Amino acid sequence: MTAAEITVLVVDDDFMVARVHSGYVARTPGFAVVGTAHTGADALRLVDELSPDLVLLDIYLPDMPGLDVLRALRNGDVDPDVIVITAATDVETIRGALRGGALHYLIKPFAYAALYDQLTHFATLHSRLTTLGTAGQSDVDEVFGARPRAGGGLPKGLTEQTAELVATALRGGEMSAAECAAAAALSRVSARRYLEHFVATGRAAVRLRYGTTGRPERRYRLS
Repeated sequence: MTAAEITVLVVDDDFMVARVHSGYVARTPGFAVVGTAHTGADALRLVDELSPDLVLLDIYLPDMPGLDVLRALRNGDVDPDVIVITAATDVETIRGALRGGALHYLIKPFAYAALYDQLTHFATLHSRLTTLGTAGQSDVDEVFGARPRAGGGLPKGLTEQTAELVATALRGGEMSAAECAAAAALSRVSARRYLEHFVATGRAAVRLRYGTTGRPERRYRLS
């Protein structure tokens, strides 16, 4: 772990799920897992001991509800940011997470790209709030989620964070949609949508590679 990395505590009662989510965090540039907890009491203890920047918090814990953990964190000496990660879909739980100050609410199960989007957005906000002395309205809008789309934004269904994930994969060199999907942990269909958008907007170029049979393969590279 380096000084510049954002530290994360993963809280989940399921040991295997906690391991998967820890792996997701570890593969995201700029983030480091500093601990895992499987009960609410352990989560509160580790927050005090480790002072993480971010907690990924499950709701269904064996000793106390995750929302109680969230409230305790808000009243404690260490006050990390929290992303709720849970299978709970009832509105009261979602409302409780919102009122408790959770940054986001991810419903399990989810793919790596969904968590990557939230982590990279958090990294942007973390950096912005660390460096700013005072904030303008555009800064406040970004922090509270009212972020205007630059340049007209992405087509419906595409997100800036996942677009950056695809772009990061492409920085490794020219590749097909299937190769990009594997590198970015996305479906081939999703990866191709982003790649074709990159081509349409001039962010990437495409060439056809002809084989001995069948359709030519589309190969993408960053412009």
